Amino acid sequence: MFRNQYDSDVTVWSPQGRLHQVEYAMEAVNLGSATVGLKSASHAVIIALKRASSELSAYQKKIIQIDDHIGITISGLTADARILSRYMRNECLNYKYSMDSYMPLNRLINILGIKMQHCTQRYDRRPFGVGLLVAGYDDDAGAHIYQTCPSANFYDCKAMSIGARSQSARTYLEKKLDELPSMALEDLIKHGLRALRDTLPPEVDLTTKNVSIGYVGKGTSFKILEEEETAPFLALIEGEERRGGSGGGGGAVEGAADPLRESGDEGGAPNRGDPVPQVAMDTTE
Repeated sequence: MFRNQYDSDVTVWSPQGRLHQVEYAMEAVNLGSATVGLKSASHAVIIALKRASSELSAYQKKIIQIDDHIGITISGLTADARILSRYMRNECLNYKYSMDSYMPLNRLINILGIKMQHCTQRYDRRPFGVGLLVAGYDDDAGAHIYQTCPSANFYDCKAMSIGARSQSARTYLEKKLDELPSMALEDLIKHGLRALRDTLPPEVDLTTKNVSIGYVGKGTSFKILEEEETAPFLALIEGEERRGGSGGGGGAVEGAADPLRESGDEGGAPNRGDPVPQVAMDTTE
């Protein structure tokens, strides 16, 4: 993985035209806890797997509300996610103060992409080591799920999963892709939980302690469910046979089309996935 000759600085290009420091930041996303986002015509749902660093500590918060119509879930460095979430909140507040309306989600994602891109071309900065799944609802555009990467690329997705062993969740979501637009909110949450469960080892299961659910939709402000509100949804999938294994993490292979992403709406370089270092590890972050 390590290429010492060309990875000493984020501004150093390798002969193959790659920025290895950016790829290392993307690997931090692949080592974070898995998270899933999916949408129907009327709702967007994000579901995150929470981790505790030890038995003595509380589970880490993985879903953050940005505005009444926007929420994010994170995979990677939590400290970096706090900086980006504060930036997104400030942008939404400034827009609401100036325009007296909610900020369109695609505009917020574009501004966020510009901020993240600055860190990939300055020697005194490092890329943000966190990936986001952004769920939002606009009255004009409907429900959206956006994926952002440390490389500053962003994608409008039909459904997506990032983090450790997230390939199993993406495989499950691809099988349900045609059914998603017409699903009710409860069915969206059930399929999201099933996809997230496929990222876990066989001896681990979802509980009210290690899973977090957030959703937003038409006429519904963004809401993060409490533990007692999560329990009924977990009961709906309890005892079901798992459909996937503990697949590897990582994003789409460079140059390959991802069926989970909306065609023709992505930031950064078009028709190119983010290069993924060939390393598979686990982390307790």
